[in-house]
Amino acid sequence: MRKILPLLLLLLTTSLGFAQGSQQFRPDGTYVIAHFSDLHLNSGEPGTNARTLESIRSILATEKPDMAIFNGDVVTANPAPEAWKELIRLMNELRVPFVANNGNHDPEYMTRSEIFDLLKTSPYYIGEKGPEELTGMGNCIVPIYSRDKHQKTLLYFLDSNDYFPNQYIQHYDWIHFDQIAWYRQMSAAMTEENGGEPLPALMFFHIPLPEFGVLSDNPKTFGNTREGVASSKLNSGLFASVVEMGDVMGIFSGHDHSNDMLGIHCDVALGYGRVSGWGAYGLLDRGARIIKLYEGERRFDTWVTTPNGGHEGTYYYPSGINSIEEGEATYLPALEVKPEKQGVAYTYYEGEFKLTTQVTEDHAVASGTTSNFNIDLSDLADHFAYKFRTYIHIPERGIYRFYTYSDDGSVLYIDGQKLVDNDGGHSSRMIEGTVALEAGFHLLEVHYFEDYMGNELEVGLISRSMLRQPIPSEMLFLPEK
Repeated sequence: MRKILPLLLLLLTTSLGFAQGSQQFRPDGTYVIAHFSDLHLNSGEPGTNARTLESIRSILATEKPDMAIFNGDVVTANPAPEAWKELIRLMNELRVPFVANNGNHDPEYMTRSEIFDLLKTSPYYIGEKGPEELTGMGNCIVPIYSRDKHQKTLLYFLDSNDYFPNQYIQHYDWIHFDQIAWYRQMSAAMTEENGGEPLPALMFFHIPLPEFGVLSDNPKTFGNTREGVASSKLNSGLFASVVEMGDVMGIFSGHDHSNDMLGIHCDVALGYGRVSGWGAYGLLDRGARIIKLYEGERRFDTWVTTPNGGHEGTYYYPSGINSIEEGEATYLPALEVKPEKQGVAYTYYEGEFKLTTQVTEDHAVASGTTSNFNIDLSDLADHFAYKFRTYIHIPERGIYRFYTYSDDGSVLYIDGQKLVDNDGGHSSRMIEGTVALEAGFHLLEVHYFEDYMGNELEVGLISRSMLRQPIPSEMLFLPEK
């Protein structure tokens, strides 16, 4: 307690970028954010400006968010103060709390300090300039309090800066080491305050990280990828810190107007907003990314909405499942079985195997039942195998991602269809497979072998309503003989 209390007093000062306010989850346990990016407001083009502001008004009226975020490149022409004031007047009129980040273009027309001084004139602006000693400005945390105000979800805002001084090296700047150190310090302090458990959090800044480049090859990516990732070419390591600290569920950026994709990398969602300004380049319909948080949970739903009421599919974190695939999938029907006893049937084999298909009944040594997928029944350290068979009870119709994490090979079948192919000799690794299942019982089989040097098997699943986890024993039932 002696260690924590002084730290909490330190955290509760705005000089450390911790915004104080009354942001709180709704009575139904949700909190909704409207994420706008790349408004490119220009007071010299009143028609374009009016169209952009009207789009914002329409989206806020439709979605009724608890907060709006303007994630960089908000005002990109002179006279800049007039364009900022137009946006502030709109938010004051609508009485919507908001935060604005710097993009690479905003500081070309006003200094960062001038921008934030102007923003702070609004009673609805809930961000902070942040610590003066940090690179950039606007580095801050906005907490969202639980209904009983005993718990928080955190929103981190960082200045992704603008251009690297030496253009012979590269074009865009990066998030600097002092900003990363500040994030790590704040994250560690909030985790300690929460009894060692990282708080659910999101992070927002304008220029995407180099890691956004993995999204195009990720099977969990959803949305439009119509241009490259215009990130810094040098990686300062923010994403590695996010993974290590374990609090941030998703990172959201703008900058690349023709991209709005969202995917998951190392259990962290990486996503774009949607270009929002009619004065910006890009052919995507103007809109905003909506993010719905759930009190006390490490999950969120997100979708893109447009001023004409368009809704382009919902993405569910952490499952990586989206509503489009839910609607288009062919669902495997439940089996007409009524097993009564929980458990998993197994056959145990011994021999030297390089693939699960090499395991035959000639190698069988023993059989029996167990409560779950257990490979510790063998006395051997190497050269053995198992075939597991069980009925899994699926609680509700939906898309499910099954995985095996194994050393060596494993293959998972649902209702006789190969779903996860993690076969062959290898060290520990995870492979996933996706299937649409009707509620009820389905036949689940897992074939596994251990060659040499270490052995491991975990069989798990994830869905919209289930965090990734080993399959609970209460979902498994012994097959009929």
